[in-house]
Amino acid sequence: MPEEIKDVNKQIDAMDAAVKKYASKDTVISIGGYEFTPAKLMVAATIVSSILGGLYGAFEVYKDYVGMKKKIAEYVTPDLTEIYKKLELVQQSSEKGTQYTQDIKNDLKQDIRRLENVVENVERGARQTQREVNQSLKEQDAELRGLRREVDDKIKKALDNPLANK
Repeated sequence: MPEEIKDVNKQIDAMDAAVKKYASKDTVISIGGYEFTPAKLMVAATIVSSILGGLYGAFEVYKDYVGMKKKIAEYVTPDLTEIYKKLELVQQSSEKGTQYTQDIKNDLKQDIRRLENVVENVERGARQTQREVNQSLKEQDAELRGLRREVDDKIKKALDNPLANK
C-alpha cells in the first residue's frame, strides 16, 4: 500500500480513537465484525459518493458519445440541387443583364455619334446660311447705296435745273 494511504489510515484511526473517547458505545456501529465510527462512515460516504459521481459522469460522457456517433452515422448530406439550379439561373440572368447593358451602351454611343454629326451639320449649315445672309446684306447695302446715289443725283439735278423736269 502506498505511504500516503497508510498515513490517511493512521489519521482516520487517530480520529476514530478521539471520537471513541468522547462517543458512547452506541455511536460505534459494528457490521460484519468491522467497527464503524461516524468519522469512518463520513469518509466511506465521501468515497462512495465520489465513485458514484465519477461513474455517473463517465456514463453521461459515454451516452453523449454514443448519441453523437449515432447522429454522425445517420447524417445524410442535404440535396443541394435546387440551390445549384437557382444559382445557375441567377448567373444566367446576370449574364443576360450584362449583355443587355453592353448593348445599351453601344446603342448610346452610336446615338451620341449620330447626334454629334447632326449638330455638326446644323452648325455648318448655320455658318453657310450666315455667310449667305451677310453676302446678301452686302449686296443689298451696295444696291441701296447705288439707289441712294441715283436718287440724290436726280434730286440734285432737279434742284439745279428746276425747269428741266417740267
